[in-house]
Amino acid sequence: MHLLFKEFSNNHEITVYDTDELYGEKGNFRVLQFSHAAIQGALDLNLPERIVFEYPRAIIHLMAFNDPLFEDAFIIGHGIGTIAGHFADKRFKIAELDNRVVELSKQYFGYSKDNVIIGDGRHILSNEEPHTYDYIILDAFTAKGTPRQFISKEFFKMTCEKLNSDGAILMNLMGRGQHDKLIKAIYTTVSKEYTYTKLFLLPSDGGNDILNIIIMSSHKPIHYQARHMVGFIEFELTEGHMIVD
Repeated sequence: MHLLFKEFSNNHEITVYDTDELYGEKGNFRVLQFSHAAIQGALDLNLPERIVFEYPRAIIHLMAFNDPLFEDAFIIGHGIGTIAGHFADKRFKIAELDNRVVELSKQYFGYSKDNVIIGDGRHILSNEEPHTYDYIILDAFTAKGTPRQFISKEFFKMTCEKLNSDGAILMNLMGRGQHDKLIKAIYTTVSKEYTYTKLFLLPSDGGNDILNIIIMSSHKPIHYQARHMVGFIEFELTEGHMIVD
């Protein structure tokens, strides 16, 4: 590993480094990482246009397949700007709590857009005009997981107001799938506000592993092609508790 940057910012450690192996894959990678080895984004230096991780590739497929003509999206959580960078011809507004993350995405990962607002994502979204967005994407994490303010009934109700009539919210989450009470609660809470909800997970060999989970909710039916979900599979959950502010 070749360390490029390390700093304690906004109560967590931020590191940028180059490595010749990432999750068992040999290559030439640049990584943005937070505390507790929480990787926020990775760039394949040999093929910069490649999207390294499965979850943004699956989200990109869901966005393009359900509304190929979409124009406006709002993202909470910047990372290295993978999704917004992929859709170069679309209008994105991104909320990011830590200005240093944005600076690093530009300095080390080639992010070139000036569409990131520094501040709390829920507060920024609350000030947007109603029916503005085709997609809202939640990709925000702390050391304790997804902040509660982004998974409550009141937050999901607000997202409904900010989306157009055919719009959708997509969430990148981490959990233990069918055995995770919080994931069940998020699934139940968002399902009360939207007509259609689908949940996808990326399976793991370990029975109790923390899994990558995507939830998509909309007021119109949700479609996808399994071969483009890069290993994510759809599954259903039993009902959980409601999350409120």
